[in-house]
Amino acid sequence: MKKYEVMYILNPSLDQEAVSKEIASINAIFSNNDSKVLEQKEMGLKELAYEIEKNRKGYYVWALVEATPAALKEFDRIAGYDEKVLRHIVVKYEA
Repeated sequence: MKKYEVMYILNPSLDQEAVSKEIASINAIFSNNDSKVLEQKEMGLKELAYEIEKNRKGYYVWALVEATPAALKEFDRIAGYDEKVLRHIVVKYEA
């Protein structure tokens, strides 16, 4: 399996409990698809460079994952329609 950096921005209107649940559900996408989250950093609420869906702030989360192509496809599919996720990106990890 290859390593990838995953970053996503959550809706700033979520409270801390909802943020924790959303992060756990996203991590479950990887664990349910024979992949694992190696590292994770919650970067917190930050100002966005431009307005997204009328939001000027977003809750940033970064993760280093070791994932199968199926897990990445499933993450992309779910993050694409989940209204709690404003934006997401997956980049191949180069170390």
